[in-house]
Amino acid sequence: MRIVMISGSLSRRAGGLFWSVRRLSQALAQAGADVHVLGLRDADTAEDLPEWRPLEPLILDRTGPAALGYAPALAQEITARAPDIVHLHGIWQATSIATARWAARGKPVMISPRGMLDPWAMANSRLKKRLAWHAYERANLHRATCLHALNSSEARSIRAVLPKVAIATIPNGMDLPDTERLRNSAKDRPRLLFVSRIHPKKGLMGFLDQWAMVRPRLSRPWVLRIAGPDEVGHLSALRARVAALGLTDSVTFIGPVYGDAKARELAEAEAFVLPSQSEGLPMAVLEAWAAGLPVLMTEACNLPEGFEAGAATKLTDDAERLFVGLEQTDLPTMGARGRALVAKHFGWDSLQVRHLAVYKWMLNASSGDLPPTDVALD
Repeated sequence: MRIVMISGSLSRRAGGLFWSVRRLSQALAQAGADVHVLGLRDADTAEDLPEWRPLEPLILDRTGPAALGYAPALAQEITARAPDIVHLHGIWQATSIATARWAARGKPVMISPRGMLDPWAMANSRLKKRLAWHAYERANLHRATCLHALNSSEARSIRAVLPKVAIATIPNGMDLPDTERLRNSAKDRPRLLFVSRIHPKKGLMGFLDQWAMVRPRLSRPWVLRIAGPDEVGHLSALRARVAALGLTDSVTFIGPVYGDAKARELAEAEAFVLPSQSEGLPMAVLEAWAAGLPVLMTEACNLPEGFEAGAATKLTDDAERLFVGLEQTDLPTMGARGRALVAKHFGWDSLQVRHLAVYKWMLNASSGDLPPTDVALD
């Protein structure tokens, strides 16, 4: 089976998509699929391209505003590869125009919105998305053979917008690091780690207010380390809030971390936090669990399995939940549960099998054959 994967970015600038799309593509190739990756060039592409090996993605240049993501050659490159399946990751960019044209020829297309049809995401930049919807995205989504949701919550959000589409619900995956390298936490000042994009939807502003309320009451001198690239200038507002709340001794902004630097931060932390207002399925949480960390997160992270398994504390608008979460005496046990959860439900070997089953069904979807169990038709 020849599969063309398309993403607006193939570098760290794509955030979680860089990890999830890359590992899915590699896992499919390892299983014997003929995988071709097409993506757009950005400032970090050259540095991150080796991470895709043994795959050799084709990098296309953009024309016009970078945010639009228009690559004139994309449609031609899809056609040149004569794929059985085209799988688009992410929407609201001009990459959707090329996949819509391919689908209009009666060719199977899967689209992974990656949380971009969730209510919070739809409300953000509403005017731009309305224009994109009428210009190309409505046709793109309606022509797709199947949409891909990362969890049941995202599937419901997709269904609210597109009530008659086929939806396959398959989560992201995560590789487990070597257990011998997991924990090396700093005992003098236990660390609570945040690793994600610095963006308003990540909920850090409200979390800093909670941090200011609970930290004086904590039995141990916790420090908060915030890692990630600044987006939309949000970092300056967060720094100002830290100063205004008198938190400069307990909050550190460490900038983006990747590779070994990220692994060190995970190893030296005692817990991980993601107070997000909207997520598809956050790779950052899976990575924290894989490293053996307990997680504090909101319901909007769409990983209810973590609460059910006792691997996560649910954050709300009530700061007391944060206090109780950090005062728990079984944090290492929670981290171990998270690692076991990743091993059981989020391994790439099993996830690529599920994706291939959906792809095979898509090739004959019009025949009336029953879809795989991961696919809901209404």
